[in-house]
Amino acid sequence: MATSHSPLPTSHYTSFIKSEAQRLGFLTCGISKSGFLEEEAPRLERWLNQNHHGQMSYMENHFDKRLNPNLLVDDAKSVISLLLNYYPSEFQNEESYKISKYAYGQDYHFVMKEKLNQLLHSIQSTIGEVSGRAFVDSAPVLDKAWAAKSGLGWIGKNSNLLTQQVGSFYFIAELIIDLELEYDHATTDHCGTCTACIDACPTEAIVAPYIVDGSKCISYFTIELKDNIPEAMKGKFNDWAFGCDICQDVCPWNKFSKPHSEPLFNPNPDLLSMTKKDWEEITEETFKKVFKNSAVKRTNFEGFNRNINFLK
Repeated sequence: MATSHSPLPTSHYTSFIKSEAQRLGFLTCGISKSGFLEEEAPRLERWLNQNHHGQMSYMENHFDKRLNPNLLVDDAKSVISLLLNYYPSEFQNEESYKISKYAYGQDYHFVMKEKLNQLLHSIQSTIGEVSGRAFVDSAPVLDKAWAAKSGLGWIGKNSNLLTQQVGSFYFIAELIIDLELEYDHATTDHCGTCTACIDACPTEAIVAPYIVDGSKCISYFTIELKDNIPEAMKGKFNDWAFGCDICQDVCPWNKFSKPHSEPLFNPNPDLLSMTKKDWEEITEETFKKVFKNSAVKRTNFEGFNRNINFLK
C-alpha cells in the first residue's frame, strides 16, 4: 500500500514523473488510470478464438490479468506508459538477409527494465513509499492498449502503435504503481484511408484493417514458430531472416522517424556489413559474437540457420 507520500498535489507528482522519464532517455510518457480494459476484452477474445496467435499459446494464459493490471499490482492506481526510440542511424548492407531494426542492438528487455527500475527508484526516493512493478513485453500486459489510452499514439491498421511526427519504431513498456496521478486522454486515429501496410504485407497477415493474423506474420515464422516454416511461404519473405519491418517501413508516419540516442541499441558493425554469403556460411561462434546480448538469440543458432536456409 502506498503511504507517507509527501503532501503535494498530484499534478506535481505527474510532472516530476514525466520530466524524470525524459531525463532517462524515454521518447514520451503517458499516464492512464489503472482498471479493467473493457473495450479490449471482446477484441482479445475474438483474436484468440480465431487462432490468430498460432503457436503463441502464452497469449491464452492469464486472460484476466492481461485485461486488468489491478490483478498484477495490488491497489494499482496508475499505468505509466513509456516509449523508447530504436530507429537506427545506419542500416544493413543492401545485399543481405534482413534483421528487424529492433534487434540491431542489445536486447531491449534488459535496456528498458534497467531504465524502468531507475524511474521507479526516483519516484520512491522523491515521493515516498510507492509500490509498483515494471513491465517490458514479458508479462501479460496489453502494452499498445495502455499506450493508446494514455495518448501516446493510436493503434494503426497494422496493429502497431503509431504517433504523429514520430512514427512507430519504438519500444513500449509500463510502470504500474499504487499512486494517483493526473491522467492523459487518448488521441485520434490518423490512418485515414491509407492502406499502405495492408497492401505491402507479402504474406497477407493484415487480414482486415486493424486485425493482424499473427500466425501469418513473417515475424511469427522467423521468431515464434518452432516447427519447420510451411513450404507455402517459400519466396514470400522478402529476405527477412529475423522479424519483419515491412508494415512499418511503408507507413507514411515513419518518414518522421529520427535516429535513437541509446548507445546500447547501436549494432555490432559486423551485422551491418554482412552479405547473404556471410549469413549462409555463418558459424555458431560468429552468431554468438554478432548477436551477443541481442534479441536475435531467441531463435538460437539452429533456428536462425533454419530461417536462412528457407530464404536461400
